[in-house]
Amino acid sequence: MSHESAAGSSPVVHGYPHLDTVRAAITALHKRLSYDGLQSYATSVLPADVAFADQDDLHLGAQRVARALVQHLRLPEARMIVGFREMQHAAAVELAAGPEYFIELNDRFRHHRRDIGAALAHEITHVLLHRLDLSFPGTRDNEILTDTATTYLGAGWLLLDAFREDGVSSQKLGYLTPEEFGYVLAKRAAVFGEDPSPWFTSPQAYPAYTAGLTQARRDLQQPPLVAAGWAGRRRYAKDRRYANENGGLSTGGLPYSFENDRGELRVCFACPTCHQRIRVPVRGRVRARCALCRTVLECDT
Repeated sequence: MSHESAAGSSPVVHGYPHLDTVRAAITALHKRLSYDGLQSYATSVLPADVAFADQDDLHLGAQRVARALVQHLRLPEARMIVGFREMQHAAAVELAAGPEYFIELNDRFRHHRRDIGAALAHEITHVLLHRLDLSFPGTRDNEILTDTATTYLGAGWLLLDAFREDGVSSQKLGYLTPEEFGYVLAKRAAVFGEDPSPWFTSPQAYPAYTAGLTQARRDLQQPPLVAAGWAGRRRYAKDRRYANENGGLSTGGLPYSFENDRGELRVCFACPTCHQRIRVPVRGRVRARCALCRTVLECDT
């Protein structure tokens, strides 16, 4: 079984077109790895461990970076054999049972060595997800899962740093937009208290990260969370009143819904950390604890 990853030669898409799938991927990672399992990824792979200088030997350097990423992603000490060839895609990995894994990189990385770590991070995460038996149906969603996992587990800042754009050319690796990479990095930073911004070398990476950070903070400002803004609280109060009068309310497009549970009104909303759905009774100020990621949430229901 082999896997190929798309190269980034087409115009770069911006914004958040894949956000629902990204959030589903974050939930899937929390469920598959558990709270304790995720804690083993609390520190990102460091720039010094994946640095690749022009004077480094191409194949030895690629093997060294691959080994560092294998260790970071907590994979068994399997040998990664990295080769280069002309190909349409950025990279490909052979998802065999091991003990060796074969990764092929596009020939262009011979001359763009600073991005070899990013390409390898994505491919080696494919190996990890294969071992975890974690996948989404369809190539597109599975690639979004892989990009999200690479980033959430501490190696994906390399993918955002591979994004470069100027007036005449652009380059991006992976399926997520730059802002979506920034969003996942911000979600990770909130969980582990880590600031990835000092590691960026691309001038475009930091603005994409800050845009994603703004989007991630919006997750913390949705009703019924106490940090919700005035407009959101007002809309929530109106919807709650309607739900009380009608025994529930499904609010398409809004971050919450109401349901009647044996005579008691409950509100259902996504945990802002792991996006698992949470149900709490509608009874004013409530403190809820997400059973999946253990985040304690202050709510005004």
